[in-house]
Amino acid sequence: MPTPSIAEMRIAMLIDGDNAQYSLLEPMLEEASRYGAITIRRAYGDWTTPNLAGWRPLMLAHAIQPIQQWRYTTGKNATDSALIIDAMDILYSGTVKGFCIVSSDSDYTRLGTRIRESGLFVMGMGHQRTPEAFINACNVFVYVENLQKTKEAPSKETNPAEKKPPKNNKLVELLQRAIDISEQDDGWVHLGALGQALHRIDPSFDSRTYGHKNLSLLVKSLPEQFVVKGTKKSGSASIYVSTKA
Repeated sequence: MPTPSIAEMRIAMLIDGDNAQYSLLEPMLEEASRYGAITIRRAYGDWTTPNLAGWRPLMLAHAIQPIQQWRYTTGKNATDSALIIDAMDILYSGTVKGFCIVSSDSDYTRLGTRIRESGLFVMGMGHQRTPEAFINACNVFVYVENLQKTKEAPSKETNPAEKKPPKNNKLVELLQRAIDISEQDDGWVHLGALGQALHRIDPSFDSRTYGHKNLSLLVKSLPEQFVVKGTKKSGSASIYVSTKA
């Protein structure tokens, strides 16, 4: 499915307040904004309960509409149903071209699948414990643990040369698969195309999971397996990756 460009992408960000961290709201908004303009911002929960009190000042500061959902019975999560109903209303309104669903709950798996079936972009945000089914229902899935790392990172950047290469056979295998499906006739893959292929294979792929802020630094940390070269085209730098012979 072709993804709309960031310039034209309008996103509805729907937050499951019972299943998300209010302390990470700002980095979550920033992360979603990388994919487009967040034109609809809603958070769902029973805002009368003390455990959700921390959300209130942040929702006010970031113009997020709180959607009140009463707990009708113990043990049942009415928030899920309210969010799903609203998502379908927004989908049929045609006012957005993408959704960001903030939750670690597998109950949103079918919602993500349904939105993708309509040709819209789906982004998920949740903990690493999020069920694989919901992750794979999204085009992109971001672990909030990586946003936590970014938030807590010191102002002084670590020199990439000082970082130890991640010893992860699964990572190398994933990168190789992505190169195999997107390489050109000369065996090289543009870094942007490699990133897209990685997300098609694994929506939760994120260089930050492996200790690097971007894909370029991650690939460079694996010099025994991959080769990186840069070229200049029309005054802008382009990076290409290939498997080491």
